[in-house]
Amino acid sequence: MKTIVVQANNGILKEDDLNKASEILKNGGLVAFPTETVYGLGADALNPEAARKIYEAKGRPSDNPLIVHIADPKNIEIIAKDIPDKAYRLAEVFWPGPLTMILNKKEIVPYNTTGGLETVAIRLPANKIARDVIARAGGFIAAPSANTSGKPSPTLAKHVVDDLYGKIDMIIDGGKATLGLESTIVDLTVETPMILRPGCITKSMLENVIGKVEYDKSILKMSMDENIKPKAPGMKYRHYAPEGCLTIYEGSIKNVADTINQKAKGYIEEGKTVGIIATEETKDMYLYGTVEVIGSRREEDTIAAGLYAVLRKFDALHTEYIFSESFADNGLGQAIMNRLLKAAGYRVVKVD
Repeated sequence: MKTIVVQANNGILKEDDLNKASEILKNGGLVAFPTETVYGLGADALNPEAARKIYEAKGRPSDNPLIVHIADPKNIEIIAKDIPDKAYRLAEVFWPGPLTMILNKKEIVPYNTTGGLETVAIRLPANKIARDVIARAGGFIAAPSANTSGKPSPTLAKHVVDDLYGKIDMIIDGGKATLGLESTIVDLTVETPMILRPGCITKSMLENVIGKVEYDKSILKMSMDENIKPKAPGMKYRHYAPEGCLTIYEGSIKNVADTINQKAKGYIEEGKTVGIIATEETKDMYLYGTVEVIGSRREEDTIAAGLYAVLRKFDALHTEYIFSESFADNGLGQAIMNRLLKAAGYRVVKVD
């Protein structure tokens, strides 16, 4: 398959390219486009065959549900039923933006899109290119991250090209995805709304709007449960993983740095390649291997934005062993740790 790559200019897509993208989607094809979180791989959410193509292109398990992206908040009523008042309140505050809501689906949404579930995940992205493409293509676009399943999510069009060129019809280059982590997913089909995936919209932010919110127990676990039926993307399978063996070290910064330096020195003496994920505050503490700065602990959003790009850089270098510091497990730090833990296959070493 020949993949067309088009470039947006200052966040605006040429009319001809927008028309071409919508034509591809309406005809059941696949288009990768930027959002504020990560790049998405879009297909007509109401076309079962188009949704199937997403799973095929990504190598994604078919029971891993897709998120339906919309461009008009009113369209939620076309694909969902039994919509609680809390959904409308959340939409008013957080849409467009990085929030996905799970609601009971209407029959118009095929099971190929929902992973066989009676619920549908819905999001209205903030990125203008994404909304323009969605609206022009009919208003309902299923779009998981535009990467090979299991690999770090793409925050640049180049990452999509690396993974999916020749497997999809079009890639829209809209620059860097600003947030860098996937949307928060909250389940509104249960009595107490439940976070199924943490993201930039935190538990406290949700509770400020709708009251009590709980976490799904899988978020707090330190291992994957292969027996669960995932209600949202990222709940069951290993995600975001680099090629190399990633281990997270937890404890005081000095003890973490000393332990990582010792481990890195040993692997390098064995002829292995080593990468270290550090922060602006700790980068000078590491003496061995390739040290990559993920961001600043004073600004957690920079860490979130830099995570996947750093993992992909180590992939490009074919790094065999990767060591990372841990981060605070609250607020945005919880979303960062959620992704790191899955990327590491839950390999955590406590050094204190």
